[in-house]
Amino acid sequence: MAAVAEELIDTPAPDQEAKQGFLQTTMGKRVALGGGIALVVAIMAALWMWSQAPEYRVLFSNYSDRDGGAITASLDQMGVKYKFSEGGSAILVPAEQIHDLRLKLAAQGLPKGGNVGFELMENQKLGTSQFVEQVNYQRSLEGELARSIQSLGSVSAARVHLALPKPSVFVRDQQKPTASVLLNLQPGRALDPGQVSAIVHLVASSVPELTVGNVTVVDQNGNLLSETGTKSPGNKGLDATQLKYVDQVQQNIIKQVESIIAPLVGKENVRAEATAEIDFAQVDTAAEMYKPNSPPEPQAIRSQQTSESSQPGAGASGVPGALSNQPPGVATAPIDGQPVPNGAPAANGPTRKDATTNYEVDKTIRYEQRPMGGVKRLTVGVVVNYRRSIDPKTGKIVVKPLAANEVAQINELVKQAMGYSQQRGDTLNVTNAPFDGVDRPDDTPQAPDWWRDPANLPLAKEIGKYLLLFAVLAFLYSRILLPLMRPAIKKFDEVTALPPEPEPEVVDEVAEEIAAELAEEELEEQEVERRNQGYRKNLEMAQELARQDPRIVANVVKAWLGSNE
Repeated sequence: MAAVAEELIDTPAPDQEAKQGFLQTTMGKRVALGGGIALVVAIMAALWMWSQAPEYRVLFSNYSDRDGGAITASLDQMGVKYKFSEGGSAILVPAEQIHDLRLKLAAQGLPKGGNVGFELMENQKLGTSQFVEQVNYQRSLEGELARSIQSLGSVSAARVHLALPKPSVFVRDQQKPTASVLLNLQPGRALDPGQVSAIVHLVASSVPELTVGNVTVVDQNGNLLSETGTKSPGNKGLDATQLKYVDQVQQNIIKQVESIIAPLVGKENVRAEATAEIDFAQVDTAAEMYKPNSPPEPQAIRSQQTSESSQPGAGASGVPGALSNQPPGVATAPIDGQPVPNGAPAANGPTRKDATTNYEVDKTIRYEQRPMGGVKRLTVGVVVNYRRSIDPKTGKIVVKPLAANEVAQINELVKQAMGYSQQRGDTLNVTNAPFDGVDRPDDTPQAPDWWRDPANLPLAKEIGKYLLLFAVLAFLYSRILLPLMRPAIKKFDEVTALPPEPEPEVVDEVAEEIAAELAEEELEEQEVERRNQGYRKNLEMAQELARQDPRIVANVVKAWLGSNE
């Protein structure tokens, strides 16, 4: 039984025997060879097509379902191949078409975004309550503001939330509206304070009674952007705008100093730093000053008043009687030094004279308004490198300090460039010293090796991809395709190969055989020629007999016809 089982196991099935028999035939071998070659060629073609496949990049991401459907429909109409990223959050297109497609889709208004604008008010139904109308109006206003903010180049998406209180007839119950803006910025982008202020003013100007202070702007990372104008104690009372202005002033001074010194010593041989103290206080001054006229200057009289008064002599006095009632005598002026006689009346009474003169006094009234941003003090430091020269004898680089007159010349040039003012208390320091790592040829930083240079990384990846492709194709050709084609190549070589050059003995034998064959053929040709000559003679005799005696020929022909019947 065991022997019978082993015999049954070892005996191949009829279909296997048929397959093995077919594969052992010439046709089966050719079919197997052709199939193997076709398979290997298909694999190599697939690898080549994979290496030539286009690179896909993100066209749009984080889009709404409506925008995604409109974008894919437009791509289908344009005949552009696309695919989705993992999770379907982005649409990928060939890299060489991405900019062209974005412009074409933008011309079609895609993507429209998920914000709803004032078109929401177009679908109002009959019987809508006032509350629903107010909510729709608020949603429309938020959507329009979000669309306006998204038009900025650095903003990828935006959401606006408005808090609009109900109007009240009581002043104490009135509340101001507020707004919050959430920005999703483009990767690697940032907003400067001016752009944030523009967004704040845009929102505040679009909502009635909304002030700038009631608008809050936040980015996707949770950073508060709308407080760029607030001051902090660490900045000495300066806000970001003022600090930026100070930095601009300092950078302008540095640029002016380096640009005027660079032609003398070289661009890489001068370094400058500046510190500017800026007065941001806005001062309004009103002064009223008085000063007397200078002695040589004539005094100007504003007004002059003179008054003079005199009293007449005394009237009748004394005991009433004849003497007292007599008229006065002739008035005589008394002699100086002599007393007036007792009882004699004086000629005139006392006299009083007053004079008042008002002079003009100098008066200066000056109103001075100093705008903020003036320079209070400048401090500039300049470092100039040693002069480098080549020694003609040794050919080496020689480093020497600048001469004193050259340093003085640089000092004067820097003063002119920075706007030096001694009354303002500006300070300047110009130092001539060797630069570390600049004047030493051995310490000059060398360029990185080509395999370490990040700029060559994409090229290395591309070369590596083609090398891998070449290695795979070479393996398939040498290990699979060539062994399959080797029998066919060998047979082809055998068919097309030239016979080997025979040996001289063989050549002689072949020559003798060929000569014998040629002799036999010549004898045969001679025999055939003799037979042909006899035939021609008989034919000539028959022709001659037919001409001489036609009846004999007719009888012969008649006999041939009778025999055929």
